[in-house]
Amino acid sequence: MSMPTKQLPANDATLSKATLSPTSTPLAHRLVFGALSGMGAATFCHPLDVIRVQMQTDGVAYKNTFDAATKIYQRAGILEGLYAGVSAAYLRQWMYGSFRIGIYAYLLEQTQLQNVAKGKNKNDISFGQKLAMGCCSGGIGSFIGTPSELALVRMSGDNKLPPAERRNYSNVIDCIARIGKEEGITKLWRGATPTVLRATLLSSAQLGVTSEIKGYLSKSGWFGPNGAYFYGFPMMFCSTLCSSFVANIVANPFDVMKSRLQSMPVDASGKAMYSSMGDCFVKSVKSEGVFVLWRGFFPAFVKLAPYTVISLTLADKLTRAVTGKDAL
Repeated sequence: MSMPTKQLPANDATLSKATLSPTSTPLAHRLVFGALSGMGAATFCHPLDVIRVQMQTDGVAYKNTFDAATKIYQRAGILEGLYAGVSAAYLRQWMYGSFRIGIYAYLLEQTQLQNVAKGKNKNDISFGQKLAMGCCSGGIGSFIGTPSELALVRMSGDNKLPPAERRNYSNVIDCIARIGKEEGITKLWRGATPTVLRATLLSSAQLGVTSEIKGYLSKSGWFGPNGAYFYGFPMMFCSTLCSSFVANIVANPFDVMKSRLQSMPVDASGKAMYSSMGDCFVKSVKSEGVFVLWRGFFPAFVKLAPYTVISLTLADKLTRAVTGKDAL
């Protein structure tokens, strides 16, 4: 006589499948989730990125963030001014955001599955490991995405230049194609060193700190059992807001160097204003002081905070909706 099988309630069955399943979500799926969540965030945050780039490359032209926004709007309007280069921002999410979030989420899940296979708590992952995963995903994503990042900086700052010096790119494909044709294919990776260094540190702080704080808040009970209060949105908001502040402190100096290297003028002989990241650093600090490294900190944080909150929350919730698992 067989014993009756105890049926799990629907919610318990879903939880069991999500937490104990030995299968992993394919990396390709993780990349798509990362790209879509990044595009959602970019749609809301792109004007702040335009303001940040223009303040960092020519900060003396604007008194503050509001002044920059006002002058950019008066000069070029919404679509050609505050949303200049938005096509590059979307491409950037597929070339950079997808790998940054997707690889991190994949590595995190693989480590969790290894812990389960060893009979350990799946979340027994050190903060150092999370930071290392963020470094890895950020470095890979930023190198792949540098051409789109260069296009974003060029297109965002083009309308600031005198009419005779504007490049007048029609779209992101035109921008990348012309840079490759007029300046050489390798120039698509101009500023790659500060870009990769910045993204490595930024992703490490953003993703690693978010996961760490999320785990702490989930255990604390402040946001309900396992942080489930209001579908986990308040917990994600607090986690991502804290991580974005830490990330901005660490990454802003590299952001300034990157923006200046990628937007610097090149004379007729092909000679650029800066020969390297080190040269840019020395000349900038010497002429404008050490605090130039944190120029544009406020607009950068105002842009980074909502971008981080929206993109990581979307990635986490989209992944859970499709796979039944968390992303972070």
